[in-house]
Amino acid sequence: MIRRPRLLATGAFAPLRAAAFRALWTAALASQVGTWMQTVGAQWILLQHPHAATTTALIQTATTLPVLFLALPGGALADVFDRRRLLVGIQIVQTAIAGALAVLAGLGALGPAALLALTFGLGCGAALTVAPYQALIPDLVPRPDLPAASALGSLSVNLARAVGPAIAGLLVARIGPVATFALNAASFAAFAVVLSGLRRPAPAAGTRPEPFLAAVRAGERYVRFSPEMRRILVRIALFITPAVALWALLPVLAAHRIGLGPTGYGLLLAAVGAGSIAGAFLLPALRSALSPNRAYAVSAAVYAAVLAVLAVTRSPVVAAAVLVPAGAAWIVVLSNSNAAVQLFLPGWVRARGLSAYQFVFSGSQALAAAAWGVAADRFGVPGPLLAATVLLVLALAAGRWWPYLDTGPLDRGTPVHWPEPHLQVEPEESAGPVVVLLRYRVREDRRRAFVAAMHRVREARLRTGALQWGVFRAGEDPGAMVEIYTVPSWEEHRRQHDERLTAADYDDELEARSYADGEPEVTHLFSGSP
Repeated sequence: MIRRPRLLATGAFAPLRAAAFRALWTAALASQVGTWMQTVGAQWILLQHPHAATTTALIQTATTLPVLFLALPGGALADVFDRRRLLVGIQIVQTAIAGALAVLAGLGALGPAALLALTFGLGCGAALTVAPYQALIPDLVPRPDLPAASALGSLSVNLARAVGPAIAGLLVARIGPVATFALNAASFAAFAVVLSGLRRPAPAAGTRPEPFLAAVRAGERYVRFSPEMRRILVRIALFITPAVALWALLPVLAAHRIGLGPTGYGLLLAAVGAGSIAGAFLLPALRSALSPNRAYAVSAAVYAAVLAVLAVTRSPVVAAAVLVPAGAAWIVVLSNSNAAVQLFLPGWVRARGLSAYQFVFSGSQALAAAAWGVAADRFGVPGPLLAATVLLVLALAAGRWWPYLDTGPLDRGTPVHWPEPHLQVEPEESAGPVVVLLRYRVREDRRRAFVAAMHRVREARLRTGALQWGVFRAGEDPGAMVEIYTVPSWEEHRRQHDERLTAADYDDELEARSYADGEPEVTHLFSGSP
């Protein structure tokens, strides 16, 4: 009998028992190590040029800014097309771009403009990678293991942050930045090979590919009408905007204020990574002891204290020591937020919802990193770090008014099918708009409770396809309550019937119907002749 290693049997590492997830996670880790090596190589090149604070911060911006343009379309592509093949194609392009960086660096022809442009190209690939990669995870591990899988995803990023910069510092000091670019290209190629070997999950019965533009609009509606998603996005933006000051300004802090070389800078990043690894090991215990809101507050307070210390210290030992708890705080906030998104999103819109999360996460990094870099060039490093400290304290306080909403009990993974509509004339799929009218019989003493319950139904209708929604009392019949909503096409309404309703949505609908007498009378109205 083959016994699994004890480490893989524990909650934090349970997802690694799945062979497909283990292979994908390992390949992603190698690719992330390569990316961090390339980042250090690029930043060290730019530190040799004028206006180093601004240009090195622009590496962060060039890497993350593409998310603002590509995250949402990328999420739609990942929900419409084969995610595995899409990822393989992206990695091949990434290999070519990283290879071009290595060639130009080897020829001594890699100036700041070309470096930032090619880094922007890698950022475009990363923006298109995140949503399909994360959307694959629920197909590879059981739902109870999703929080642990999310933590392992954050752990791989921070392992890479610990290992990649340390290796890159040695390579830059001994060989030069060209080695970091070449190894990054190799890591992308290896990732593509592993992805090619994954089996594609069987599509759900009855599902039909969505048109691309309709898929983008459907994803935007789902996020806009999901209070839980909106709250997660607000909380992550409030944390990331000040927290990214550490990543944007650490190269300048290390080189110009503390006086470290590339090896020393790599060791500072390794300290952050070590803290993140420790945070990943502590996450299961923290989830048991602290609510998501309390964990966010503690992490923000720790991170704010670290920024304040970095603003005043010139000691490399002190800087390295305080960066360890910063890494732990970073992974706690990111892992909890990502796990909440993964657990909340249903399969049909998973990649689009994750792309919205990535849009806010990386967009906040891109814009804030550029702002912190410009501020450091003008006022020096300490001032912006202290300003970021104040903003983190305000983010902590904002949790009193905008706490995370509990998504754990909501069943978003189980699709529920409405009964097949019985029409005398079958319309074309493109026919629309379609008005759906449901007539309920509600006694006077139950009307207020019915209307209150229907407001939760409203959110489900709007996030699954409705453009407009309303509930009305019939003037000619006081016992009749009429729900009316409009969808853009018959195809979109059929998707509501067959694919988009989750068990949690259906529970809200059943609660509203419990205040009515009998089943509602349903009518479908079409514009003109169907």
